[in-house]
Amino acid sequence: MMKELVVNLHIHSNYSDGSGTHEEIAKAAQQAGLDVVIVTDHNVLIQSVDRVYKNGDHTMLFMTGEEIHDRNRQPLKNHLLAIGHTTELSNFAKDPQLLIDKARQAGALTFIAHPYEDELQLIGEPDISWVDWQVEHYHGIEIWNHLSELKSVSPNWGKLLLNVFFPHLYSKGPNPKTLQKWDSLSRPNRKIMAIGGSDSHALIIKKSFFKKIVFPYIFHFQCVNNHLLVPNELSGNLLSDRQMVLDALRQGHSFVGYDLPACTKGFRFTAQGNSQDAIMGDSIALDTSVTLQIRLPHRADCRLLWNGKVIKQWQSQEICSLTVNEAGVYRVECSIQYLGQSRGWIFSNPIYVINKDNL
Repeated sequence: MMKELVVNLHIHSNYSDGSGTHEEIAKAAQQAGLDVVIVTDHNVLIQSVDRVYKNGDHTMLFMTGEEIHDRNRQPLKNHLLAIGHTTELSNFAKDPQLLIDKARQAGALTFIAHPYEDELQLIGEPDISWVDWQVEHYHGIEIWNHLSELKSVSPNWGKLLLNVFFPHLYSKGPNPKTLQKWDSLSRPNRKIMAIGGSDSHALIIKKSFFKKIVFPYIFHFQCVNNHLLVPNELSGNLLSDRQMVLDALRQGHSFVGYDLPACTKGFRFTAQGNSQDAIMGDSIALDTSVTLQIRLPHRADCRLLWNGKVIKQWQSQEICSLTVNEAGVYRVECSIQYLGQSRGWIFSNPIYVINKDNL
């Protein structure tokens, strides 16, 4: 039986524009019950700091990667998350395709960060979406950036202040443009894996005697997480645990879960064919039909998508299934009621159903 690790990534420390030290981030992650945190500071790879933390029976893995972009480009678009490398890559940031190629050569997984976002003119925050979509060979995209979402839901000062002081109210789900782009890019022969990022900074606001940390690390760590399916629990061995996490991210054996309304742990999306089974991120051969099964940890509304189109919906269910006989890219979206509104809750990586002749 596969084990499940809860991973929060796209985090900034005081090595770039975050406020916290690595130790403070690790402590907040342990308090939030995370299994893995991956810090990705801007254009700097902090090396030799990956480590395993032990707290009683709980083991937590601390990893570092990098968020890379061209500092001379205005506005600062085209941010790429790189995870798993050990050599600095920011020198290649000017050319996005070269950066992706060099990252692959260095053994890194690459994810396009906040592919679509809005500007927030109220505080002078520009739109820093990805624009060079002609690039190839990246591993996946960040379908849900928790901090970036704030820009989309804060049209005026009243809403912005409400969201800053009551952050549990603002999140609704991924940017629809990002989901549409993901669907348009995904093919049975071109896997684009999805991740969710907190983009946590723990920003500090100081005005005279007033001081506030906007979105503390522990808040983000309770919200948009990645749930990885892995063969074993964390062992405490840094190298093997790190490789296991990278393998799961590479294979797309994961889903993005918004854990604040209700814990998403235990969600499963699987496929059964005549001669093989598959989990999220896998390919499965289509003989005559394939049965897709969905298991939810709580009752919720669920949608099954095929090549970006909703083909089946269920309301307030825990177990859903559908037998399909068409090749294509199948993924799951779930929503849940929270504070009087329907919120995006779970977004699975796809299962790729492939005609036997194309395997």
